[in-house]
Amino acid sequence: MEHPRAPEPWLPDLCRLRRVGAMLGLAELVVVVVALVPDGRPAWTLSQLLSVSGYALWLALAVSVLLCVSRGALSRLPIRLGALAAICLAAGVAWLAAAIVHGLYASVGAAAAWSGFWRFTTGSAAVTALIAALALRYFYVTDRWQAQVSAHARAEADALQARIRPHFLFNSMNMIASLLRRDPVVAERAVLDLADLFRASLTAGEGSATLAEEVELVERYLAIEQLRLGERLRVDWRREEPLPWSLPMPRLVLQPLLENAVLHGISRLPEGGTIEIVLRADARRLHVGVRNPSPPPAPRPGEAAGAGHARRSVAHRLAWAFGPEARMTGGWDGGYYACTLELPLGDRPGE
Repeated sequence: MEHPRAPEPWLPDLCRLRRVGAMLGLAELVVVVVALVPDGRPAWTLSQLLSVSGYALWLALAVSVLLCVSRGALSRLPIRLGALAAICLAAGVAWLAAAIVHGLYASVGAAAAWSGFWRFTTGSAAVTALIAALALRYFYVTDRWQAQVSAHARAEADALQARIRPHFLFNSMNMIASLLRRDPVVAERAVLDLADLFRASLTAGEGSATLAEEVELVERYLAIEQLRLGERLRVDWRREEPLPWSLPMPRLVLQPLLENAVLHGISRLPEGGTIEIVLRADARRLHVGVRNPSPPPAPRPGEAAGAGHARRSVAHRLAWAFGPEARMTGGWDGGYYACTLELPLGDRPGE
């Protein structure tokens, strides 16, 4: 059984050796800066520098390991709440470590070399929280930038491949040829619908469309398929107004999902079935759902690859247009395949 894939964690991955090294380097940089501050006190001795460096590096390593281990749990929270929780965890580790160090020095009678307990522990926690916040923000922006660049490259490649499949063209032309003598009016309408589909296909990677244009394109595609499949294909539209009909989005992102529903679902069932299409919006997101009866996935490798490519193509182009706010899930369960899109309303990060 195919289940929806979990979204990628948004919290930066601190399990990488390079990022652990960066955290250690940042901690040592803070120590050097503090040591060079002209505060009127005697210069640090080598022994003091090594002691403070060891403490800072140990603290940076402990924070990195903790955030690495808790990445999955923190990423399940909303970004702002999760970021605050990550910073609080870093501050908590720093406070506990400072308390342990202060206690160790006090036990050997060397507490005079340190500040008071609360000043030392809260100061360590505050500095660690600030450095962790800066590091996480830098890594987060870097990850998002790399993801956008990668999504852009994939989107450009996928846009070139986002073309109406040849089998659909052949089937449509054969169907139109059979209608010419019997019902020329319907044949003419089918030709116009087919022309609009191919016009959108040829400009899939150029500019943007709107939700209204994408829905109209889907209606034209389904009209052609209903002429071919007859009563085997039924469509149930559920539009929950008001809808953001003028929302910009990449061209040809909804039609491939419906083509998958027809090609890998309805057309492979002798009795056909009903495709359910849901459009609704709340204050922040547009929700699009496509659900159709379907045999179990991957009965033939060629078909599974085709369906997977269409979903990946749509996901890549949405990631480039909307950034990490766009979400796409899909999965087969109990004889039905369901695919959902969630797109943020307002300005697009890709603009």
